[in-house]
Amino acid sequence: MDLGLKDRVAIVAASSHGLGQAAARAFAAEGCKVAMCSRNLKAVEAAAEEIRTNHGADVYYEAFDVTDASAVQRFVENVAKRFGRIDICVTNAGGPPAKGFMATTVEEWKRSAELNFLSVVYFAHQVIPHMQRNHWGRIITITSVAVKQPVPDLVLSNSVRSAVVGLVKSLANEFGKDGILVNNVGPGYTATDRLKELAAARSKVTGKSEQEMFEGWAADTAVKRVGQPEEFANAVVWLASERASYVTGQTLLVDGGTYKGTS
Repeated sequence: MDLGLKDRVAIVAASSHGLGQAAARAFAAEGCKVAMCSRNLKAVEAAAEEIRTNHGADVYYEAFDVTDASAVQRFVENVAKRFGRIDICVTNAGGPPAKGFMATTVEEWKRSAELNFLSVVYFAHQVIPHMQRNHWGRIITITSVAVKQPVPDLVLSNSVRSAVVGLVKSLANEFGKDGILVNNVGPGYTATDRLKELAAARSKVTGKSEQEMFEGWAADTAVKRVGQPEEFANAVVWLASERASYVTGQTLLVDGGTYKGTS
């Protein structure tokens, strides 16, 4: 199936590893020009080089913190200068600390809002004018299954990421007339460093081993296993493609059936 993505320009935030890197790799495989970013210069440089080597893609990268609005602005401007356009923006950022409510601090709440909500605002502000000029655009946010079904010991993520869903709905309604589609993807338990971090935190609380934590998460899914980053990336690429041209304002869960609700 031709996804219609060849030569599109895709920004993927927090793409030096994990879900972001998998998404950047998947866009490159479809013939996109890819712009990557991370706080760690060496990590994003290595990830970009791997994608460039394996897929022959035109890859641009920078190192900065997505909570810095001026840095996001400079990055988007540089991407537009390098490639001449911006078609796709995948927002992403590392998750906040894994802990229960009474263990959190006010500063952690502020930091979580900056990292997982305001960073989306910063990117959207910058990329929407570029997309409006071409009357075509895709903004895809990466959150978590937690926006539908809160995850134990992730109260910061459960709360702040849900705000992103409200923003997604609002942007979809406002900019659909400009050919810009805005959607959210919520991964479930996926084999990343973030999941290992959560397993370690839960292990300390429950006394179970990290292996037992992974086995429990797998048992909670309909498919009885945790997901792979590539499976998540496939969903992101589909939402960005021409094949999803009538899908906007939605949250697509890539969770192997972890969420048990009906809406």
